[in-house]
Amino acid sequence: MDEKKKKVPVTILLPAYNEELSIGTTVRRIRELYPNFEILVVDDGSTDTTLQKAMEAGANVWPHPYNIGNGAAIKSGLRAAQGEWVVMMDADGQHAPEDIARLLDHKDTFDMVVGARSSNSETAMHRDIANTVYNWFASYVTKFKVEDLTSGFRLVRLSTARQFIYLLPNTFSYPSTLTMAYLRSGRSVKYVPIETKYRIGKSKIKLFQDGTRFFLIITKIATLFSPLRVFLPISAAFFAFALAYYLYTFVTMGRFTNMSAMLFNSSIIIFMIGLVAEQISQMRYDRVE
Repeated sequence: MDEKKKKVPVTILLPAYNEELSIGTTVRRIRELYPNFEILVVDDGSTDTTLQKAMEAGANVWPHPYNIGNGAAIKSGLRAAQGEWVVMMDADGQHAPEDIARLLDHKDTFDMVVGARSSNSETAMHRDIANTVYNWFASYVTKFKVEDLTSGFRLVRLSTARQFIYLLPNTFSYPSTLTMAYLRSGRSVKYVPIETKYRIGKSKIKLFQDGTRFFLIITKIATLFSPLRVFLPISAAFFAFALAYYLYTFVTMGRFTNMSAMLFNSSIIIFMIGLVAEQISQMRYDRVE
């Protein structure tokens, strides 16, 4: 049995929470296309029949005793997976199992392959706008064109992904963290355009509550991986405002004001904090090969 597990080439990892309407169909379709792959469903404390339907469809199921979070389900799955490669995808019917092969085509060239939602995907307009902002911010921080920061459809080598488990949050932001961790540590990332469908069932993401939380998470991730890319522009803005205010008060009042001094000091303090944060961030990667 152990020898058989070692020969599993790919694990398809599906985090699921109350996905009884779609999980069975998704698992059966993957099983038909890739009969030699491990299908691992991490049931994140579902209160419906998600666990039973996943098992009936032929998946290995790892249950959480209660709802912890989408990211926590991914972490459990990475710890339990048997495949050399892991494909993470949503269990709600958004991702087409047929696209798994398109990701696998690049597995020997790139460290991570991500399915990037194209303009033809069935997505809500407010999420498209939010994702555009997230992608731009992530691209600025990483100096790499991030085409879909929040996509949950991605391929990674298990041994590499496990090095970053300690960084992943328990929430929906694990794709953002994983992407930026790979890029920050010098790993290669490939984006493959895919078309997604509207999810089956009700979304777990709330527009206003989670939108604000996502923005805070993206900002936190940015300061976690590339602090100076955040602190330096803020420091420069304070310095420019201080200089402009000083010139204004010098011309109008002929003196250097306390406000100008405070702004100059704030600029220096923010810059120094950024330097310290950058050093701490670099030390974190001493844990990664």
